[in-house]
Amino acid sequence: MDNATTHASEKSLDAVRKFAESYAKRTGTYFCADPGVTAVVIEGLARHKDELGSPLCPCRHYEDKEAEVAAAYWNCPCVPMRERYECHCMLFLTPDNDFRGEKQEIGLDEILNMR
Repeated sequence: MDNATTHASEKSLDAVRKFAESYAKRTGTYFCADPGVTAVVIEGLARHKDELGSPLCPCRHYEDKEAEVAAAYWNCPCVPMRERYECHCMLFLTPDNDFRGEKQEIGLDEILNMR
């Protein structure tokens, strides 16, 4: 596979990163203590944004990704996150979550280095 098919574009990666930081701050949630988890989830969301036009949750299996995007249930932030602060991907973690870190920010360079 070439790099274009295995990685999200830097433009989408940066857009999703900025969204994630803003959303974490707005909701009082935090990124995972392991920055590798945060980087992988942001990469997956950005790849779906490139491929499907929406940041579909990368941590689930879909029979039909296009249909899921149209339904919007699993587009980030997904309905469980918006309604109950439940993030299956461990991107947005509540203060009482044992896996949450102290950060609500991650640098683009940090994500790129973890690819």
